Amino acid sequence: MADWEGVRLHVVTGKGGTGKTTVAAALALALAAEGHQVLLLEVEGRQGIAQLFDSPPLPYEERKIAVAPRGGDVYALAIDPEDALLEYLEIFYKLGRAGRALKKVGAVDFATTIAPGLRDVLLTGKAYEAVGRRRTGRAEYDAVVMDAPPTGRIARFLNVNTEMAGLARVGPIRNQADSIMDLLRSPRTAVHFVTLLEEMPTQETADGVAELRAAGLPVGAIVVNMVRRPPLRPADVAAAGSGRLDRAQVAAGLAAAGLPTDAATVAALVHEATDLAERVALEEQERGTIAALGRPTYELPWLTDGMDLGGLYELAEDLHRQGAA
Repeated sequence: MADWEGVRLHVVTGKGGTGKTTVAAALALALAAEGHQVLLLEVEGRQGIAQLFDSPPLPYEERKIAVAPRGGDVYALAIDPEDALLEYLEIFYKLGRAGRALKKVGAVDFATTIAPGLRDVLLTGKAYEAVGRRRTGRAEYDAVVMDAPPTGRIARFLNVNTEMAGLARVGPIRNQADSIMDLLRSPRTAVHFVTLLEEMPTQETADGVAELRAAGLPVGAIVVNMVRRPPLRPADVAAAGSGRLDRAQVAAGLAAAGLPTDAATVAALVHEATDLAERVALEEQERGTIAALGRPTYELPWLTDGMDLGGLYELAEDLHRQGAA
């Protein structure tokens, strides 16, 4: 059984540069396997999902972008705040043409620009609508994955409807805000953090987890991305770290490979091994910090050939094997 049975909304966040969009896309593929239908949402307007799937830029409509392993489909949507506001005005206030007229004169753009909180309300509201949507008596999507804002902004982004509920005491805005927060604080939602085995991303992850817990929002998994496996055996890494690496063995290995065995070459390799041992030790410290957070943790490899569609499927299979989907 996967770790996230019952979760319908997977929110993926991470410090810039950790690969959160890639992980969100891989998670969507993993969740869609075995015949499931998954919607992948983008909220930052960067069209990163389209680039990953080698697709044209996403419009404000749900579009099938991938077939998952062993069947299943991934749909994607780039949420545009202006169009989301028009949709909201149509659903709750039946403005129709009047709403479109507002867009023509720039009022919609003005509203979403001067009120960034409103923008976040619309983005989370669209995710809420997708999770709750039903067709022919069942949920249209088995899961919704949101490529969310970075870690430093995630708690405020997800908690914005609490502020909105405080401003709107009654009426449809208050009811909508309350309903969204009910979903975001429920076991149907999980907020996953993407990090690297480096000090700053790990610390930002720990801070983000603490913020979510303080806000009563559900913390999901920690995904450690771009993990590089040491090219040396653990015993050799330990020897290099303690200055006990046998130079004669290094020279013998070079000779067996038909490479130069002069003192300068051997010294350079020993120096590289020492640097590697230091990096491995630092990474183990970061693993300890991550383990202390007490959340399920998955590791994804550094792809030496770079990220392409094949690599995305490889990461999806890795997440599936580790129980994320």
